[in-house]
Amino acid sequence: MQSTSTLKRHAQLVDRMANTLGVDLEQKIMEGQMTFDALGDVVLACTGCANPEACDHWLARNKAATATPDYCRNGDVFSLLMAGKHA
Repeated sequence: MQSTSTLKRHAQLVDRMANTLGVDLEQKIMEGQMTFDALGDVVLACTGCANPEACDHWLARNKAATATPDYCRNGDVFSLLMAGKHA
């Protein structure tokens, strides 16, 4: 089981990534394109990243983007959400 601090850190990374990509996660949930459980799965997938520092630096350098970095464990999910599809 992940520690609370690890979960919080990765939840923040997921939120920052979504914002950088122009994805409003709350809106996607309200529109039915994503469930709360799926969002939890996204955060858990993020906790499996071997180098969250790289993501943190990437997010600091990119205030807007059209895709996640290649190493993002949730790139497919964000691509679906950006395309208006169910994730």
